[in-house]
Parts: sequence; C-alpha cells; structure tokens
Amino acid sequence: MRPVFTWNLGSRSLELGKRTLVMGVVNVTPDSFSDGGEHLTADAAVAHALKLLDEGADIIDIGGESTRPGARVGAENPAVSAKEELQRVLPVIAGVKKSRSAAIISIDTYKANVARTAVEAGAEIVNDVSGLQWDVAMKATLAGLSCGVVLMHTRGRPDEWRSLPAVPDIVMLTKKELRQRSDAAVAAGVKRNRIAIDPGFGFGKRFEENYPLLRRLGELQELRFPLLAGVSRKSFLGRALATSAAGEKKDAPIEARAFATLAAEVVAALKGAHIIRTHDVKAAVEALRIADLASN
Repeated sequence: MRPVFTWNLGSRSLELGKRTLVMGVVNVTPDSFSDGGEHLTADAAVAHALKLLDEGADIIDIGGESTRPGARVGAENPAVSAKEELQRVLPVIAGVKKSRSAAIISIDTYKANVARTAVEAGAEIVNDVSGLQWDVAMKATLAGLSCGVVLMHTRGRPDEWRSLPAVPDIVMLTKKELRQRSDAAVAAGVKRNRIAIDPGFGFGKRFEENYPLLRRLGELQELRFPLLAGVSRKSFLGRALATSAAGEKKDAPIEARAFATLAAEVVAALKGAHIIRTHDVKAAVEALRIADLASN
C-alpha cells in the first residue's frame, strides 16, 4: 500500500499517493540522450510543455543541461555554465507560466544559482539529480527557498559511470545514501515535508542493477518520503530488448523503447512510486490511471 503525503511546494501543496502523478520532461538541450535538440528554442520548448500539460502532465520538469553518460558536470567546470543554462530555461519557464499560470514547474538542475533564479521566475520544485552532491551551495540555497525538492541518487559523475565497480546490493546502497543525503538536507534547514526522493535509475547503476532497484522500489518507503521514479527510455530497457544480428548484440534504439518504458512505469507505480517522470505523457497518464484503479 502506497503511503499518502502532502508535499509542500511553498505557496501550495500536492497530495501524493491517492493517484500516481505524472511529471513531463522538457529538455532544452542539444545533447540529451533521448530528445536532445528537439526543443532547443524557447518557442519549441514552450509548445512542447503545453502539449504535455494538455496530455495530462501534473508537473513539467524543465532542464537546460544534459547529464547523459559521459557528460562533464559539476559546479567547478561544467560543460554548460550557469549563465548558459539560465538562458535556456528562463524563457521557457516564463512562456509556460504566461500561457498556464497554474502550471507546476520543476527545474532540473544541480546548480544552486540556477535553482534560485528559476524559483524566483516561477518554478516550484528543484529536481537535483546529484542529490545535493555536485554544488556545495545547494543545501543552503534550498533551505532559503520556499519550494519542493527532489533528491535523486547517483553514484559518481556521468564521466565516471563506465568505470564504477559493481556493488553487492544496489538497493541497500541507494537507500543508505538517500538517507544520508536527506538527513543532510534537513540538517541544513530544508523542511522534511518539502522533500521527495528518486532512486536514480541509470545514474551510476550498471545495466543489471536497475532491475533489483525496480523490483524492490517499495523498500525505499522506509525512508518516509514520497518516491519519484524516472525510467523513461533508459538504456537498461534498451539492453533488455537487445537483438542479435550477424553475431553482434545491439541494444534497442531509443525510439523502440516506448512499450518497455510503459511497462517499467506501471511496475514503478505498483511498487510505490508517487510520481512518474516521463517523456511520453499521454501513454503514461492512461496506463497509470488503470494501474491506480486496479491497486486501490
């Protein structure tokens, strides 16, 4: 049974748990693994965000820097500066809020300055894929802001992922480190009822480690935070659908992962996820509606 939470976003709250909420992805980047370059202009990104809202998205997650495998990230020498990231995302936040003033916007960033500026511009959630690890100023910044916070688990940085060793129990490690990072956020002044957690599928996990994480997702409920899960189009799905040709095994391409994505999203919801982050909003909304009806 999925616990019910009231997630404090500052000026309003979201009730989580009675149905699965959907977070639609809008990447304003040239190089994201799935849709890089598709919505790089502000007009295209705003139009896409509005389409996702029309399809039933509860939250729009806007990102201006790719954290795909191999990307150079971090506060000191990122591939995308805070200035450039803000130039990408601020017009999109403004455009969405102008057209849909009630829209709930999340800013996908690990940089404290980007988080602060985006919240001042209308974002109500900061989605930090580093779990406050890549910018030392983020904890204090979030403590001073009135917004929701998503702490995602990642092992290392994207340019280190290929060399990370396997761990005996990825679920125990993820739970342990999410507990440490959420405790650090609360100690820094971030209110507990503003925090949601994300196990970070694909972020520093080997292909085979994502499946026990999905299967045992419910164990993260022990941390007593709302759960967000993002499995959309991830490479571990492509690996599971790999085909062999001419003696060579080839992962399913991104465009061939839609059905696998939907299956994994339904599993995540049935295992306790309160929010599903996805590229394919309409399909997720309809599938999760049935999953919710069947599980309540």
